[in-house]
Amino acid sequence: MSTETPSMMGQQDPTLSLFYLLEPDVLGNPYPLYHRFLNEAPVYWDPFLHTWVVTRYAEVITVLTHFSANRSPSPEQLTGMGLSKLVPLAQVLVKQMLFLDGAAHARIRGLAAKAFTPRRVEQLRSHIQEITERLLDVVQDTGHMDMIADLADPLPAIVTAELLGVPTSDWRQLTAWSTDFAEALGNLQHNPDNSGRILHSLEEMCAYFRHAIRAHQAHPRDDLISALLTAEVDGDRLSEEEVVANSIMLMTGGQETTTNLIGNGTLTLLRHPDQLEKLRADRSLIHSTIEEMLRYESPIQYTSRLAPEDFQLGGQTIHKRQAVLAVMGAANRDPERFPDPDRFDICRQDNRHLAFAWAAHFCFGAPLARIEAQAAFESMLRRMPNLSLDPVPTAWRDNLGFRGLIMLPVSF
Repeated sequence: MSTETPSMMGQQDPTLSLFYLLEPDVLGNPYPLYHRFLNEAPVYWDPFLHTWVVTRYAEVITVLTHFSANRSPSPEQLTGMGLSKLVPLAQVLVKQMLFLDGAAHARIRGLAAKAFTPRRVEQLRSHIQEITERLLDVVQDTGHMDMIADLADPLPAIVTAELLGVPTSDWRQLTAWSTDFAEALGNLQHNPDNSGRILHSLEEMCAYFRHAIRAHQAHPRDDLISALLTAEVDGDRLSEEEVVANSIMLMTGGQETTTNLIGNGTLTLLRHPDQLEKLRADRSLIHSTIEEMLRYESPIQYTSRLAPEDFQLGGQTIHKRQAVLAVMGAANRDPERFPDPDRFDICRQDNRHLAFAWAAHFCFGAPLARIEAQAAFESMLRRMPNLSLDPVPTAWRDNLGFRGLIMLPVSF
């Protein structure tokens, strides 16, 4: 990363920084802060975080399309920064398609996509519905549930475990690991207090998937791990280390986005009873409702990129290898793109949000997340006609990049 100070550094407003997301009130509602960026400085050098912050829809698309995703520090860079204990994390990240560009990204994504086709996912729809119904059966007679612990966590964890080809009984452990790995991906700051736990989880995850690979090599199955092991393009296959790294990525991505979509979406619906009643009256709106949930409370708030060369954006010069945060959560509230952006409208038209990113790194798990969310909300609407929030404070996770709830108690 370049350490050159931007020419406009002296003009910075110290009260404007994504650093303030660390404050609980801002974490609970980051949108006033995002609107300050949009209105005052949509392309902005953040003086606290030493990175560019890009918030406007059109310019976020430019960053996602043209800037480099290869931003994970190498083991050598971490060692030089005095962070050698994080080298095991870097060794995994540099093999994940999320952090690769061009041919290297296309190679792994192409092999993984062969194992994750929309047709394959669509065939799971009825099974996902069955899992949803079983989970709700457990709580149906109690009249109350924690939407996160009882549905939003286990549903995508069980589905992802089945897709990967590991025991669904491991879903709680897989969820705990995913939460730790997502913290390493999603937070703006390095927290030394948490790094020991995260590295221990990473060690356990790697060992878990190496064991799974041995089992799949001995007994091939029709699942993602077997497909990743055997997928071939022009004689090229993934190495064991690449299969492990990308299994971890698929496990984490398959859970985090969908858990947050279901939790955030439920909270948003219950906070907007007029929209909930509109959906109850017309279930055909379920698809547009989920798209509006994704826009309104995006499960992933931002992603980072590096400038591939000196680049003019929004009237500012971003120098080669400087870091950029593309804030999809802000772009999805950009009034230049979405009329009345702070209004939750399940009938919103032209809702091309950025919740699943854009261009080469668009989330190929998006069809699965949408099907899981459809199953969850269709079942809740049918089985819980009097669904309501319990009178407890809303508790958001302190993972700044992955926006989600710690718990969501509801009654019905």
